[in-house]
Amino acid sequence: MSKQFQNQVVLITGATAGIGYATAIAFAREGAHLIVSGRNAVAGKQLLSELQSMGAQADFVQADVSDEAQVARLVDCCVERFGRLDVAVNSAGYEGTRGSIMEQTVESYTAVFNANALGTFLSLKHQMRIMSRQKSGAIINLSSTMGSRGNAQAPMYVASKHAIEGFTKSVALEACQYNVRVNAVAPGPIATDMLERIADGSHNLPMVASTIPAGRIGKPEEVADAILFMASQRASYITGQILAVNGGKTAM
Repeated sequence: MSKQFQNQVVLITGATAGIGYATAIAFAREGAHLIVSGRNAVAGKQLLSELQSMGAQADFVQADVSDEAQVARLVDCCVERFGRLDVAVNSAGYEGTRGSIMEQTVESYTAVFNANALGTFLSLKHQMRIMSRQKSGAIINLSSTMGSRGNAQAPMYVASKHAIEGFTKSVALEACQYNVRVNAVAPGPIATDMLERIADGSHNLPMVASTIPAGRIGKPEEVADAILFMASQRASYITGQILAVNGGKTAM
């Protein structure tokens, strides 16, 4: 039986942990060829070994998405290894330091916006460079529930995720002429190390779960399923959209 992404070339940034990791595993199960990336070389090699043990053709490229030369090299690796780029998932991100706006600094702004907004911009720029020539492709950015609402203790993270949603909608309009779709997935609280840091420890997770209509924290694999749907031909008429995966949190 043919797999959904058999022999398609998929690039995933931020693939060494959390949602990015779960997404890489999900695409491998569906037959994709993978270029996975992150800043942690040790975690990257571990992920690569796991993907290859599943039978996937895959490479790990260590890269910082806030560095344009590294992003360009990362995207070019897809073409050099596999000849094309069919799907890109921009999952790399950083939550920053929690605190009121009066406690934030230029350094905290720069750290968050470099990872989230600048990283997404550079990834889109170079992914579109390849996909516009092919006249095909799908790009999925990672936003957040906080990409469409506020949070008094996370102004930098919230603002950066709003920026990602703006990039998604704007680039989607440009990309239509090239038969490229650009969407975002916006997770709510998901069981990752990042959530534990945001919640200030695992002991606070039950309180987080109590704020979600579904009554529980989501799993990375549930977000990965949404990403695979948005990348698939089943979503062929969907572009410029933000898909919430948050147990009903934004319906409140």
